[in-house]
Amino acid sequence: MKMMKRGFIMLLTTILILLLFGGLYLYNQYQFIQAKENYPPKGNFVDVDGITLHYLSKGSGQPVVFLHGGILTGHDYEKVLDLAAEQGYHAIAFDRPGYGFSERPKRKITPLDQAQLIHDAVEKLGIEKPIIAAHSWSGAMALSYVLNYPNEISGVITLGAAVYVEGYPAENGDPISTLATTPVIGDIMANTLLKSPVGYFLAENMLKATFAPESVPHGYREAMHALYLRTGQFQANREDVLTFVHVAKKISKEYPNIQTPMVIVVGEDDPFGTVEQAKRLKKDIPHAKLIIRPDVAHMIPQNHPQLVIDALEELNGL
Repeated sequence: MKMMKRGFIMLLTTILILLLFGGLYLYNQYQFIQAKENYPPKGNFVDVDGITLHYLSKGSGQPVVFLHGGILTGHDYEKVLDLAAEQGYHAIAFDRPGYGFSERPKRKITPLDQAQLIHDAVEKLGIEKPIIAAHSWSGAMALSYVLNYPNEISGVITLGAAVYVEGYPAENGDPISTLATTPVIGDIMANTLLKSPVGYFLAENMLKATFAPESVPHGYREAMHALYLRTGQFQANREDVLTFVHVAKKISKEYPNIQTPMVIVVGEDDPFGTVEQAKRLKKDIPHAKLIIRPDVAHMIPQNHPQLVIDALEELNGL
């Protein structure tokens, strides 16, 4: 009798757990669909190397390709694109592979692979010798671009960029990223928890950390909850966090070989150690122009778009 009772309790518990995860899964899928409807793509698409990339394009003149960091999309540069177009630039901002409305290859990809994809997209669009401007995580990706295609760009700008493994937040690993990219377990987690209080807590912590000590722009929080907290984009970001370490360690040895004109911009209040990284990059690339801005934190494209335009003018003056 006791065995039957115990078996019944175990069966009931299993059914309740399955119902809970089933309910969370259905709720998350509904929220993913809502996010897609509430934030439709506003740009254009280009097919390259078997995947489709989404990009924004404004203005005409000297081309500048903007690469966003690890949270959202090319829309991070929305204000920058307007200002750049007004100043006579052709401003292009891609959603990196797996972010926003850009597809991501099914295999694991690194900053080197992403640099190649963006390069091939730029080439297909007929954009010649662009300036590459990269924020945050995309710093290493931009320098990969420079190292691999030195004669195909006019210059590079880094904005609060991560370019070395030393001092990188996930230098010694990242438990959330490891869990999120683990087969099966990562898929279950991403499909059931992202639109739950767990996902909300994760997003709020990231927002607080990345914008500190500055404020979050109007509408950014809502966009992040809608777009970042989706299975594909979340897992792409977590994979990027981990692959950065190996690539940065490898390519940083080649930075002294870079001859391309460069401007290094960093906020004095940036909490991620990018000031130290910027100073180290200046030592590795002596001809680069280092600009440390007071009263500026990490999210330069969002909170200080004019500084990006100033950096473009500095680059053109070198």
